[in-house]
Amino acid sequence: MLEFLSQPWPWYVAGPLIGLMIPLLLIAGNKPFGVSSSLRHICAAALPKISDYFKYDWKEKIWNLLFVLGIILGGFIGAYFLANPNAIDISPETKSLLNGWGITNFEGYIPAQLFDWNNLNSSSLILLIIGGLLIGFGTRYANGCTSGHSIYGLSQLSWVSLVATIGFFIGGLIASWILLPLILS
Repeated sequence: MLEFLSQPWPWYVAGPLIGLMIPLLLIAGNKPFGVSSSLRHICAAALPKISDYFKYDWKEKIWNLLFVLGIILGGFIGAYFLANPNAIDISPETKSLLNGWGITNFEGYIPAQLFDWNNLNSSSLILLIIGGLLIGFGTRYANGCTSGHSIYGLSQLSWVSLVATIGFFIGGLIASWILLPLILS
């Protein structure tokens, strides 16, 4: 069973499982799906007097905090107990492109040469901080995160979620085709 769980799941299994979350959330009382609002709930619990924005009954949203805790716990279990030791199968063109940027280790799910504490320097730390601030600003500006808009919002045929999702894809394309090559070269 552990061997089955540690293998990458095909899209036709993983996609419908993610999609089944929407009917479950609707049955549970039309609870919005996403994780960006959890930071607001944490602030409301810990620092309610800091702003009127945090003065509400955060305990009604405890399910959202448990959901985020489950994501963190699931990520930990997946990384340390169910990790697939085989290298991810990527196209030769992608490997060639990454080799040109100095990335040669393809073991695991992410290139260790990019995502490793030993490779962290002052410029990459600055990029991480700026990237984190931009993601946080964008999430609040779009009134939700990628999972909230792209999974939950689109399933409810929300025009705002469609515009936000298009923006997420455009931003991802710009980041991966323009910014990432500039940063890595």
